[in-house]
Amino acid sequence: MNKSSIWALALLAGPATAHADDMPANQLRAGIYAVSYASHADDVTGPFTPPGVNLAVQSVRTPYLAYARRLAPHWELELAAGVPPTTRTVGRGPAKLGSVPFDGQLVATAKWCSPTLLLHYRFGAEDDALRPAIGLGVNATWFYERSSTPAGDAVNGGPTRISLSRSVGPAATAGLSYRLTPELSVIASYSRVRVNSHYQSDTAGIARATTIRFNPSAWVLALGYAF
Repeated sequence: MNKSSIWALALLAGPATAHADDMPANQLRAGIYAVSYASHADDVTGPFTPPGVNLAVQSVRTPYLAYARRLAPHWELELAAGVPPTTRTVGRGPAKLGSVPFDGQLVATAKWCSPTLLLHYRFGAEDDALRPAIGLGVNATWFYERSSTPAGDAVNGGPTRISLSRSVGPAATAGLSYRLTPELSVIASYSRVRVNSHYQSDTAGIARATTIRFNPSAWVLALGYAF
């Protein structure tokens, strides 16, 4: 191979290598979480609790915030979290407990802090505008500002304190990103997370308990800024 051919190959290879090296390593994302719960709970147990008393959790929307770090051309690490939403728990079961309405009544509220760490595999080449991705990771969830509503107090027979245990579980996601400019991208994804918690209420020393499997799923639509 003569010198002119070697120089030609070097010129062809040079821009591609520089382009890969110059890809931004960081991305901040902001958008909206639409979270729904396929929740299932064991029947509530405790003194003076009839069979068939259960709970369900209503869907929520909350702002989505995330930081993503490029590890390699096909690998990305993401720390995702939302502004902690207030979830609303409603009664499921008998229409009334004694003379107190129960089924469908808002009985408790709680805020969630629920960050998720995900490792993504991104398909396609780095200079592709549209790139699908899949990811696996781990979620940690803890609850605060837990409150029984007036309807919950009435059902339980008086002022009631609520506790929910922390949860750690697997997470999975699939989605895609579309690059609008070198810095800006649109991201859409769907995720499932396992969140299980032990629920306990205390009404003047009378304890009632159940285990709730929240089974949250989340749609995300966001803008990403790479730097």
